[in-house]
Amino acid sequence: MSQDPKLSSTKLPASGDRTLKLSDFKGKPLVVYFYPRDNTPGCTKQGQGFRDLYDEFQAENCEIVGVSRDTAASHDKFAAKHEFPFPLLADTDEALCREFDVIKEKNMYGKKVMGIERSTFLFDAKGKLVKAWRKVRVPGHVEEVLEAARALD
Repeated sequence: MSQDPKLSSTKLPASGDRTLKLSDFKGKPLVVYFYPRDNTPGCTKQGQGFRDLYDEFQAENCEIVGVSRDTAASHDKFAAKHEFPFPLLADTDEALCREFDVIKEKNMYGKKVMGIERSTFLFDAKGKLVKAWRKVRVPGHVEEVLEAARALD
């Protein structure tokens, strides 16, 4: 990817029966995390981690947005089941995923498929990318993102 991802103006359906774009969050620090699929073990643990530390992110005035290729209806069920207080964006056509270069070839049970590489991006209040985590491993990740958010001006 030749340039850093930006707070996109791509409108996407989101959980909670709304349409959002990342640029809606300009003016506050923002965590954007991309995950492969609703209701899978790693993705559930990751979302629960952000949920469990949500108040601490809010204390830093930081918002959180999750993104996957699942539908808004799937996101609604996933968010309700796990009580996620932040929106999940439905990027069914992969537009935002491609802007952030998170669609990668993966090996699933010996078969090569294209899917979302678990990735997280932290933007400052001005919309500038501060830190990117790619090939994320879930254990300890949310805490690392929170520490980076706390370090923002």
